[in-house]
Amino acid sequence: MHLMSSRLFSKCAGTSISFGLRALASNHGCVRFKKPPPPPREKPLEPMKKRDFTPQELVEYDGVKQKRVLLAVNGKVFDVTRGKDFYGPGGPYSVFGGHDASRGLATFSVGNDAVKTEYDDLSDLNSMQMDSLREWETQFLEKYDMVGRLLKPGEKHQQYDESETEEEDGKGDKKEQ
Repeated sequence: MHLMSSRLFSKCAGTSISFGLRALASNHGCVRFKKPPPPPREKPLEPMKKRDFTPQELVEYDGVKQKRVLLAVNGKVFDVTRGKDFYGPGGPYSVFGGHDASRGLATFSVGNDAVKTEYDDLSDLNSMQMDSLREWETQFLEKYDMVGRLLKPGEKHQQYDESETEEEDGKGDKKEQ
């Protein structure tokens, strides 16, 4: 009887120890594989004053030369800095940062041929591609701040009133420089 109770005690004690070790290992594993805390967020940039851009001026806002990331869609320039993980350096759509993204969005292309360094009049896009581009434009208008226009060759920069918003555009508040 004594031998039997001794074996039973050993078995129970072994199970308890085994359970304890498993719990400890499990807890240790959770701590070890816990995600590190995210890096501190950068202070958000001040809202950008509205202005117009040539394609050459827009290139400065690719997230490398400037902290801000801008891109143009269908003649409108958007501040996509809060989407920097997508449009900034190393992002899947970084080719669009600092450029007119219209052609790439309309043709579903993210290759280097999707953007041009000179003004792109998009006249060779078909009606389906133009419809797609207008849908993209609507999405960008809903998600990002429009900070200006992309200028055509020969078009002059407009001076915007400090209080002017995109809704006020075209109401005579602009002055040519």
